[in-house]
Amino acid sequence: MRQIDADFLALPLRRLADAALQRARELGAEHADFRLERVRAETLSLYDTRLEGASDADDLGYAVRVVKNGTWGFASGIQLTPEAAVRVAEQAVRVAEVSAPINTEPIELAPEPVHADVTWVSDYDVDPFEVPSADKVALLADWSAGLLKGADHVSARLLQVKEQKFYADTAGTVTTQQRVRVHPKLNAMKASASGFDDMSTIAPPVGRGYEYLTGTGWDWAAELAKLPELLAEKLAAPSVEAGDYDLVVDPSNLWLTIHESIGHATELDRALGYEAAYAGTSFATFDQLGELVYGSSSMNVTGDRTVTHGLATVGFDDEGVQGQSFDIVKDGVLVGYQLDRRMALMKGLGRSNGCAFADSPGHMPIQRMANVSLAPDPDGPATEELISGVERGLYIVGDKSWSIDMQRYNFQFTGQRAYRISHGRLAGQVRDFAYQATTTDFWQSMEAVGGPGTYVLGGAFNCGKGQPGQVAPVSHGCPSALFRRVRILNTVQEGGK
Repeated sequence: MRQIDADFLALPLRRLADAALQRARELGAEHADFRLERVRAETLSLYDTRLEGASDADDLGYAVRVVKNGTWGFASGIQLTPEAAVRVAEQAVRVAEVSAPINTEPIELAPEPVHADVTWVSDYDVDPFEVPSADKVALLADWSAGLLKGADHVSARLLQVKEQKFYADTAGTVTTQQRVRVHPKLNAMKASASGFDDMSTIAPPVGRGYEYLTGTGWDWAAELAKLPELLAEKLAAPSVEAGDYDLVVDPSNLWLTIHESIGHATELDRALGYEAAYAGTSFATFDQLGELVYGSSSMNVTGDRTVTHGLATVGFDDEGVQGQSFDIVKDGVLVGYQLDRRMALMKGLGRSNGCAFADSPGHMPIQRMANVSLAPDPDGPATEELISGVERGLYIVGDKSWSIDMQRYNFQFTGQRAYRISHGRLAGQVRDFAYQATTTDFWQSMEAVGGPGTYVLGGAFNCGKGQPGQVAPVSHGCPSALFRRVRILNTVQEGGK
């Protein structure tokens, strides 16, 4: 049975929380919460089988957040004594008092049931921080050596994070959590008479442990064996002819389109204009809730804090709200947003759906993305069947570069590779492609989604938001999907204009 590390539980969690929350009460706070957090992150980087860099960071501290006179106050500290926790609480209250005269919107939080003395641990088997770094380097070097038989150069990287949180608030909620995530990635590079190109593994980052690298959840041997051949084919491929194509988009590419055009666009703080400084607001404004035709009737999107191995999966968010699954788009229509407790009450939407997160003990929680995923068709086709229904099109695999405007509406995405589809069959790779659309045109052009057998949970460790900026891990599941008549650009020709 997975358990929270004993050294974290040995910290004076309750004593610090009790001291801070009691002082906040004495000073008149209407609400106060205490969050003690330890985040350990290890990164290993190799180039051509040789260790190029290694880092092991350990961030330990705590934060006190209060509402006094309808105004936020926040402060953080690192000294693990009750006396220091009291001083941090006093500072948070003072921040609220100083800010109150200029606050034009009183802060109120949606009610949440009390969750007393609850422990939650994410789903993993082997703690990557218990595996010697030398063993991890040896595995990455072995994988790299295999790729070098068909590539000029190979880079390999392994990111690992263990996040531990203790939360308590003046309502009586007390939670302790631990979650682990890993992201291995290899990139092969090769030059030929036609130029230079590279190709990366498409294995997604996951909320698993070291077992992911040894075969649980991904067939590494199969992917690594194919990569040099795929790269060689890409180098010899012709440049794409610009025009309108039907697209079959693989989950390894579509997850990023979901992230940018649905995930960020349905964060309620963006839709209301509160988040504008970092990558914009949203076209999916609140007045369109229940009416906006986001996509075709095949489009069903959920936000989910509970899915197994999801990067944004938690037992409880950083406001003490239990993880949930909720609808965002139903049968193509916008029906919900991602919420924290303030936004939920402000717009009369009831309980928060658990989307508050801070990436470190020194940052205040902000509204962050759940695992936002496109549902498969329970009786849907295999990817090959989707391809068989296309006369002239492209099959796109793997994420690459992307661009989207400040309202999450006009976008352009490339991919690791694209295969020409001719009369229902794959007809070799093409290069220099990008698909371009508006968010609603793209999702309304989705004719069919694949079945459960095509579904993959993709994602990223480093979703950015906020000012000062914060990063958050998030997963996006999706099946393969068929889109009709999407504009394809030739990036070389477009770049040369």
